[in-house]
Amino acid sequence: MSTTRPYSPGDRGPEPSGASGVSGGAAPAAGVPDGGVAAPTAEPASPPGPPAGALVRRLSFEDQSGVVPLARDFTRQALYDWGWLPAATADRRAAAEDVLLVVSELVTNACLHAEGPDLLTITSDRKVIRLEVTDRGTGQPSPRTPHRAGRPGGHGMFIVQRLCLDWGVQRTPDVAGKTVWAELGTPA
Repeated sequence: MSTTRPYSPGDRGPEPSGASGVSGGAAPAAGVPDGGVAAPTAEPASPPGPPAGALVRRLSFEDQSGVVPLARDFTRQALYDWGWLPAATADRRAAAEDVLLVVSELVTNACLHAEGPDLLTITSDRKVIRLEVTDRGTGQPSPRTPHRAGRPGGHGMFIVQRLCLDWGVQRTPDVAGKTVWAELGTPA
């Protein structure tokens, strides 16, 4: 797990320079459709954008209620549009369910610990689906340790860590809040 790298190792772009490796929020790639939802007007400095040909969807939570089911429904529709659903095999169905669970956990954490989410961005290429939840919170998400499986609550980031290839937090200097991102492998 990495909490600093904006993209997974490999062919997802260069590693950030510097000891901390922390970089700003992701910006949309030019000409990439965003599902008809406007991104924030101020775009912070960003790591390399999504790979060429990546599919991108954005959901603004401004003036929205019921944000967790809204985020799940938005994500489910993207998975249908991108051919993940309806799933032809149990593995593909499990992959889609993992994506929906991770979205729920990230948005719920933003609700519980950061005054609610501002934006959900979903990016998919042939190898990875990347989920990003932007909020105005100052906290640093991390799996609760020690993990106590039998106790209620406190499992969100533990679930994210277990299901994802990688996850982390991006902050932009002089901008309130953060983007919590997680990446899952696309189904075979």
